[in-house]
Amino acid sequence: MPSLPLTLLPGRHEPLGATPRDGGINFAVFSEAASRIELCIFDAAGQRELRRYELPGHDDGVFHGFLPELGPGLVYGLRAHGPYAPEHGHRFNANKLLLDPYALEIVGHFNWGPEQHGYELGHPDGPRSFDTRDNALQALKARVAPGLEPASSPRLNAPRHATADLVLYEVHVKGFSKQLPGLPAELQGTYAGLAHPVALAHFKALGVTTLSLLPVHFHIDEPHLADLGKPNYWGYNSLGFFSPDPGLAQARHRDDPSAVREEFRAMVRELHAAGLEVVLDVVYNHTPEGNEFGPTLSFRGLDNRSYYRLVADDKSRYENVSACGNTVNCAHPRVAQLVLDSLRYWVGEMGVDGFRFDLAPVLGRTHHGFDPQSAFFTALRQDPLLAGVHLISEPWDAGHEGYQVGRFPGRFLDWNDKFRDAVRGYWLRSDKPSVGRGELARRFMASSDLFHHGSRRPSASVNFVSVHDGYVLADVVSFSTKHNHANGENNRDGRDGELCANFGFEGPSDDAAIRATRLRVRRAMLATLLLAQGTPMLCAGDEIGNSQGGNNNAYCQDNATTWLSWAEAEADTQAFVAQLLALRRQEPLLRHDAWFASAGDATARLRWFTPAGQEMQQQDWFDASSHAFAAQMFEAGASQPRLMVVFNPEPQELAFKLSGGAWRLALDSGAVLLPSDHQIFNAGQTMTIPGRSLLLLRHD
Repeated sequence: MPSLPLTLLPGRHEPLGATPRDGGINFAVFSEAASRIELCIFDAAGQRELRRYELPGHDDGVFHGFLPELGPGLVYGLRAHGPYAPEHGHRFNANKLLLDPYALEIVGHFNWGPEQHGYELGHPDGPRSFDTRDNALQALKARVAPGLEPASSPRLNAPRHATADLVLYEVHVKGFSKQLPGLPAELQGTYAGLAHPVALAHFKALGVTTLSLLPVHFHIDEPHLADLGKPNYWGYNSLGFFSPDPGLAQARHRDDPSAVREEFRAMVRELHAAGLEVVLDVVYNHTPEGNEFGPTLSFRGLDNRSYYRLVADDKSRYENVSACGNTVNCAHPRVAQLVLDSLRYWVGEMGVDGFRFDLAPVLGRTHHGFDPQSAFFTALRQDPLLAGVHLISEPWDAGHEGYQVGRFPGRFLDWNDKFRDAVRGYWLRSDKPSVGRGELARRFMASSDLFHHGSRRPSASVNFVSVHDGYVLADVVSFSTKHNHANGENNRDGRDGELCANFGFEGPSDDAAIRATRLRVRRAMLATLLLAQGTPMLCAGDEIGNSQGGNNNAYCQDNATTWLSWAEAEADTQAFVAQLLALRRQEPLLRHDAWFASAGDATARLRWFTPAGQEMQQQDWFDASSHAFAAQMFEAGASQPRLMVVFNPEPQELAFKLSGGAWRLALDSGAVLLPSDHQIFNAGQTMTIPGRSLLLLRHD
């Protein structure tokens, strides 16, 4: 390393972070309330502080300085000086080395020591006390990253699937390939493993278009998990919004952030070459610094009042609409800039194709509650780089009026939990379904009550029957209550009352009749999901019958509980899912991204029928004694229907009188009736619909 200068030059106030340029490094750090900020330079191991500089420039809340004759590879941290006045929301403590929020590369291994806190643990004044210990040895540090050549960006070979054609596949990078047969051992559970030809072959055979990855941002484990010796496997505790997590890289890359970054980019490049898009689950709603009892790692020490939403009448405390201790203040322009800069980085440099925003209402919260036209959403929607990527919301948070399904702006797609609950409630039954025909029909046709307004289309409804959070599909039909004891919280964690049914026995069963019933119900739910209007999202593993042993909150299980069990994969179920997605591709009416009409012939339309072959009347929708029904779909201008979907949730077979012309069977989810080119079912004919089955028929 060249000798370090005695002082810094003023530098530039943009871009934020550490940027190699002009034969040196420019540093720019935002803090609205700090009196001064120091740049601390460390040796390559991050263990010895070599020199400390005050950033000399200060423009519009940005401290900046230029360090000549140095470049990528430099390890550094920050110290912020200012008032320590928790009652006013200020928690500056220059004894704490802080991670640059814009760090592209992060070095070190975090551990939970008392010196990581800005206050003295055990002090009678609690988090209003002041800790004088220096945490530099234990602190995570930033490393200046080299610039990337535009010609190497994975965006250059990115596919672009139309929204109406999307099929999302929610997947954990490690869990998918940790036990994948045919994968070299060193690639199992890694970014590289997800893009290996063996993995690509599975995605292509299924027919999914877009991988929705659980969080890959650099994260740390919560203190209670550290005490239990467990990890945050899902990764919803992001600290580095610009850095891929090294724990998902190959072992030989994990101590080299540059190698981790390149492995991630190579993964995206290979997935793109296979025609697959990559969407990231991003967690900008909270940070690991937690509430007032949490550590001082980065944002809190740089500018607590700007980065977090504080309680109005007691600024020593944090608003907690994230249910994770703190809430990021995206209403502040510099915080909104941080999030937008992070999004742009992951698109422009890392090549990804979109984002799923965890607890997304937080991003639109103002002083007056959630606002879909908030400044953050306005800036996001007009950004030219982000204009071409997918935006998906988890449309609820833990605060007042936090449930906002259907209210996100513009081209956002929203996770629709009402679809999940309707499908489960309709098919999970031992006597009578808890969900009637009307509710299932509404959800099957993309939830017009939630999304048919403004310019939103049916594809805005992201439909699912299971996701990472909750039971996987095999457990939905195998358990009647959660089994989360392995999490170490006495089974108190996880959602109580989640819709599920064990069909006569709790857990795995050797009873052939129970196993057959469970399989039929699973297949009916998969068919409902993948043939419904809207954007389908498949939870990785559901296509092979993967189980998590009834654990509906497996966030801390980095083991066989959450790694897909390929050795027990159900080949028939996988083939069935592939068949469903092939039908979806073949039939435009199954992914018709405009709202169906109920009359007229100017646009695609629908008609609904009872098992007696009569068109559904208002009273039929409320008839609790009958649950089977059918939907006929007409192409625009057609006098004859093109498709008919028949639903029979009853345990027994049912006689159904057909109407609308001659039909050929395309699919029976129960695998009782087999499609045949020679068998035609005519109008007026009574067809026997197997129990617990969904049928798809095509007009002959």
